[in-house]
Amino acid sequence: MARVEPGSVDRVACIGAGVIGSGWVAHFLARGYRVTAWDPAPDGEARMNRLVEAAWPALEALGLAPGASRANLSFEPTLAGAVAGAAFVQESAPDRLALKVDLLAEIDAAAAPEAVIASSTSGFGMTEMQVKAARPERLVVGHPFNPPYLVPLVEVVGGEKTAQDAVDWATAFYEAAGKTAVKMSREVPGFIANRLQEALWYEALHMVAAGEATVEEIDLALTAGPGLRWAFMGPFLTFHLAGGEGGMGHMLDHWPPGSMDPAWTRLVPPKVEGALRDTIVEGCEEEAGGRSAADLIRERDRKLIAVLRALREA
Repeated sequence: MARVEPGSVDRVACIGAGVIGSGWVAHFLARGYRVTAWDPAPDGEARMNRLVEAAWPALEALGLAPGASRANLSFEPTLAGAVAGAAFVQESAPDRLALKVDLLAEIDAAAAPEAVIASSTSGFGMTEMQVKAARPERLVVGHPFNPPYLVPLVEVVGGEKTAQDAVDWATAFYEAAGKTAVKMSREVPGFIANRLQEALWYEALHMVAAGEATVEEIDLALTAGPGLRWAFMGPFLTFHLAGGEGGMGHMLDHWPPGSMDPAWTRLVPPKVEGALRDTIVEGCEEEAGGRSAADLIRERDRKLIAVLRALREA
């Protein structure tokens, strides 16, 4: 059977109903999809329903797609039942490599042959996760940012055995589903946004430890300064929310600073000269798209005013 067009997908499956998995459920429901979900935890369905219910007012405020309804969600008793007939599967199990390897192989065995399967992993490469799958060519990374139902970013990249058409299809599907998809050209530990975020997080910890700045000063410096996301949520509160109901304590207990792969960050910069300098300059010119500095300043100021007004209203 041929793979359905990315913009014509009707039903998706979400495997794993934690903070990230339930966030994906809420997002897909709000975009008008029928969603089947599965989680092995005894309280998986109840937890998922609580998280979706909590997210729904924000999604209603943003505007629901035609036909969007929480009634389009069903929680299946088995993994096979959840993925049966789904054109797309989003796996969001805890980030433990052995668990991911076995679970993705199980999903691959149960899902329709034409379905594309994506993992919400925060750092593992698909090359190391697809080793037990019978059809690894349709497995991709679809890494979101928390909460997936509000933050539009999703980073898409395949492994060594992933077919390019699966990466292209997943990227197009995410875009059709209302996400901002970054299709990466190659695997890199931690992907793009996590590597940037990790570098800033480590520097914030160093500054607190050295007495150079307080937690409040660092968060204020970021929320009042750089970054669209950081305009309303600084790094400490962001990681606090990443801990789910346990908050920052859960985050620090389970993912203490320094426990992540050291390859995630590289704080010594390369020399910006020669071909690298040319690449950076040409990339900026291409992104500007013919707009002058004055044009870009006007556009920047207009958007900053809109953000500031929105924050005042909030």
